[in-house]
Amino acid sequence: DGYVDFDDAQSLRVRTALDEALRWHRRTQLPDYVELLVRAEGETLGGVSPERMCAWGRDVRDRGDVLLQYALPTVVEVALTLSPAQIRNIEKRQAKTNAEWRDDHLQRDRDKRRRAEVKREIERAEEFYGDLDDSQRALIVRSVAASPYDAELSYAERLARQQDAVALVRRWRDGGTGREEALSQARAWVRRLERSPRATYRLYSDRLADHRCSFASELHNTTSAGQRNEVVKKMKGYEADLRALIAEAAAG
Repeated sequence: DGYVDFDDAQSLRVRTALDEALRWHRRTQLPDYVELLVRAEGETLGGVSPERMCAWGRDVRDRGDVLLQYALPTVVEVALTLSPAQIRNIEKRQAKTNAEWRDDHLQRDRDKRRRAEVKREIERAEEFYGDLDDSQRALIVRSVAASPYDAELSYAERLARQQDAVALVRRWRDGGTGREEALSQARAWVRRLERSPRATYRLYSDRLADHRCSFASELHNTTSAGQRNEVVKKMKGYEADLRALIAEAAAG
């Protein structure tokens, strides 16, 4: 709603769909998430290879794709009802979030940009492991310096994807596209998110993923037993939350 500003009928449809999606998700998906967490808890206590880190990333993305594919028919149904003013609202919100992204990632001063990236990486790592020691912080600094991450290229892809989405919704609005045709086009759009049609970005994305998997493995393998236990503690908290939601869904 913060992007679109739904009218009353759209808001009711979205709320109903969200309720249905949550019931489906708790009943059919959360047990699998619990199994994934239990497996991760065991593996986290030992060393982890770059290949295993990449595999974990794929596991998470695959589960996100299941949820997206479930929700997509309703997303399309609502998108087909958007007015020109609502589509402009989406563009305005995109412009706002893009300005925020540029502030965080595209500082003109390259040293400032790199310091911001180091800070983000440290904060992400400490969310899982707790406080890092000096050698681990130094590892992050080296990783950022060696990273193929390209803020300009990432931003260009971000803009292209946003423009692709808005153009698609406009075509639906202007061309009287039917639901099944729109759903097929939406699924093609999702595939473009998963694998960019732009070869330069695809190659860059693969290099960046390899670097991040190697870095995550290297950092994890420097962690102490206490730091790994901190990760397991967080995972067990997530696991307990999921089990509670599963029990609630079964009782309801």
